[in-house]
Amino acid sequence: MNYERLIDEETWAFIRRTAESYPDDAVELSISDQRRLYDRMCADFRQPRPNGVITQDMSADSVPVRVYTAGTPTRTVVYFHGGGFVVGGLDSHDDVCAEFCAQTGYRIVAVEYRLCPEHAHPAQFRDSWDALNWVVRKFGDPIVLVGDSAGGNLAAALAHYARDRVENILGQVLIYPGLGGDTSKGSYVEHAHAPLLTREDVLFYERVRCGGNIPEGDPSFAPLHDTNFVGLPPTVVVTADCDPLRDDGATYCKRITAAGGTACWINESGLIHGYLRARTSVKRAADSFERISVAIEALGQGLWPYD
Repeated sequence: MNYERLIDEETWAFIRRTAESYPDDAVELSISDQRRLYDRMCADFRQPRPNGVITQDMSADSVPVRVYTAGTPTRTVVYFHGGGFVVGGLDSHDDVCAEFCAQTGYRIVAVEYRLCPEHAHPAQFRDSWDALNWVVRKFGDPIVLVGDSAGGNLAAALAHYARDRVENILGQVLIYPGLGGDTSKGSYVEHAHAPLLTREDVLFYERVRCGGNIPEGDPSFAPLHDTNFVGLPPTVVVTADCDPLRDDGATYCKRITAAGGTACWINESGLIHGYLRARTSVKRAADSFERISVAIEALGQGLWPYD
């Protein structure tokens, strides 16, 4: 794969800057070192919160959450952070959530689910489910589910499980999610050695998430393993073209539409996994961030601007 041709210099600069804090072989380090370096990398990229955004750390039935508001919101976004279920937390995506709050005007509730390997699957799903139910009781607003990478997996898993259990989920926006696609073909092979996320990294995170015993037919682990895609909320999936996870988004949207649902797959040319942090330095990433924000706002208003 000729990444020198596919990826522009702005993005390469972002890749090099990321590697200064979080090296390519990070998954070979101890879990504590992975978390320390990831936190350092996120801190290096973190932007100030926009003016007018207020935050409050709370407990959602014992699950830590951070609530972002700007004004008087009438919609709530429940956000699940990425990090392979191993790293990340409320601080790692703080600026991303704050900017989504400022741009959409919606309340953002960021969820700090328990991490692996100390807490194996389904602990992350259970925490996310508990947090979602707390949001329903606490605020009573219509909800949009949003997540990036591992968080996209959790958002989708909740959308599947919440059918006939939670009312008023208006949509889901999944950002370069890992959804449990076939790792032996497609983008997993085409982009097996992509910058910032390789196929081997994906397999590592998959194994550590469940202690090596990968479940079969469990949509709470891999939403693409579900056999029923009927009744899911309107869905927008945004992927990076140079990412082994790319085809999960395409496959997921196809299954939703084949079941009579509404879904749109947006594939971002020349971008790589984790590009949300590049939004202030890479034009392609900034443009994609704007598209993601628009998708969140549109779904929150019951609009579908993709026909």
